[in-house]
Amino acid sequence: MLKKNWIIRQHGDRNQILALADTLNISNALANLLIQRGITNYFEAEKFFKPSINSLYDPFLMDGMEKASKRVIDAIINNENICIYGDYDVDGTCAAAIMYLSLQKLSANLTVYIPNRLNEGYGISTQSIYELKDKGINLLISVDCGITAVAEINLAKELGIDTIICDHHQPKEELPDAYAILDPLKPGCNYPYKYLSGAGVAFKLVRAIYDRIGKKEVTLDCLDLVALSAAADIVPLTDENRILVKEGIERINSNPRPGIEALIKSARVEKGSLTSGQIVFTLAPRINAVGRMGDANPAFELFITDDPLRAIELANKLEFENFERRKIDEATFTHAVELVENNIDLDNEVAIVLHNDNWHPGVIGIVASRLVEKYYRPAIMLTTIDGIARGSARSINGFNIYQALEETKDLLLQFGGHQAAAGVALEINKIAEFRYKFNKVLKTILPIEDILPEIVVDSKINFNDITPKFIRILDRFAPFGPGNLRPIFLAENISLRHPPRVVGTNHLILILYQQTNIKVFDTVGFNLGNFADLIDKDKHNIDIVFSIDKMMKGDKEFPQLKIKDINIKDKC
Repeated sequence: MLKKNWIIRQHGDRNQILALADTLNISNALANLLIQRGITNYFEAEKFFKPSINSLYDPFLMDGMEKASKRVIDAIINNENICIYGDYDVDGTCAAAIMYLSLQKLSANLTVYIPNRLNEGYGISTQSIYELKDKGINLLISVDCGITAVAEINLAKELGIDTIICDHHQPKEELPDAYAILDPLKPGCNYPYKYLSGAGVAFKLVRAIYDRIGKKEVTLDCLDLVALSAAADIVPLTDENRILVKEGIERINSNPRPGIEALIKSARVEKGSLTSGQIVFTLAPRINAVGRMGDANPAFELFITDDPLRAIELANKLEFENFERRKIDEATFTHAVELVENNIDLDNEVAIVLHNDNWHPGVIGIVASRLVEKYYRPAIMLTTIDGIARGSARSINGFNIYQALEETKDLLLQFGGHQAAAGVALEINKIAEFRYKFNKVLKTILPIEDILPEIVVDSKINFNDITPKFIRILDRFAPFGPGNLRPIFLAENISLRHPPRVVGTNHLILILYQQTNIKVFDTVGFNLGNFADLIDKDKHNIDIVFSIDKMMKGDKEFPQLKIKDINIKDKC
């Protein structure tokens, strides 16, 4: 088990905490959590606890929106052929579905193009541009891609195809010569919120289009797809994203579209209780599976179908593909771990860079993430596609892997992404040189002795603080995600009611109490089963860091503590 560094966040000003707790009639611990999130008074708290659609920003604040929305309306009026060009992940397929469903209601002539991950790779390709020209496409709307496709969009323009880019990725120095570019990160764009998902940007475009024709509220039907995309793409769940995700999840739980309802059922999620966490860990892998294995069109069709039977058929296909993906994922991870253990000197190399000709390109991103989790090092997994080494990079918390790749771009054919994840391509004969230079860059930024997994603790609390009211208010902090993480607490001097148990694949089960023995909590520590042999019920007490969730016993709901890490102490 990797040792973890517990970082306890500084509490807010005591007088401010007491004042906010008194104003809102909540505990000091909850008031402190709000202050840590920048919420210091009643009005800010009301906005946080009751996010409203009315607080969404005007889409026309985004640079290029006036021009883009008018061009789409003109294309519909003039009966032009429009192609929606998506990506093969959750964000891309949701964005394509939002655009398709919204423009279909306006009787647009539509074609949808989602590239095959195995044959074409990410983004807009030259091949696809020629295909779309042959189909008579006049207007290309890219969603969740396009911001780096300079040559491809220049080609489209030469062939007489106008392009509107809806993207949220980091632009490079040269922007494509598109008809309009919608990207909050674009230089010169003054849109107030910079962290929309790709589907969020697509939603803004359809919102602007419908606003022009006086039917803005119609677009709220797409909020479920915006919520899926934002949660799955791990964008910050703050500000506008928090509104979109909260509203979207409420729509899914109250009245899901046929495709999402079928997906929830096939994933065995309880209907009406979906959370952002379940989107990330349960639904998103199933949606992504078809794209990872090759063809993402079944995921797109799942979102747009209004036929419940077809939805069940498609959801079952996603379930099967996810099962197959997991088998390949596990075999690849096992192989990758063997390579790390046998070939990489982790005492001297900061990064893990691996290559194998036969790895499936659809799983290497997942495996890279698992390597980061296991070794807590930036990891790059590469396979061979058409004679080129292509792959995925994943980072550790707080380290910008995109900037590190910038330092090695002379060895790369292409790269793109953001702080936490990126895609790369390079010549196979340059892998060794790249590995050396990438590690050299990282050593100047990340000394090996400083690489230690961190758990950020929001607050120390006692078990007596965990009351029904505390949990009820804590629930209103949701949806949880980057920028609004589920709170992590520290409780000290905890005793075990019974000896520890290990269940499943190394999961730790404890029944704990603190001091008075009045409040007893069931706890689970996923992948913490190794602690069972280290803790003696009669000789040790422990400190734990944990989040608070819920569990069902019969037909009743009880709090459950999810342990993140344990510090074993001698019994006092």
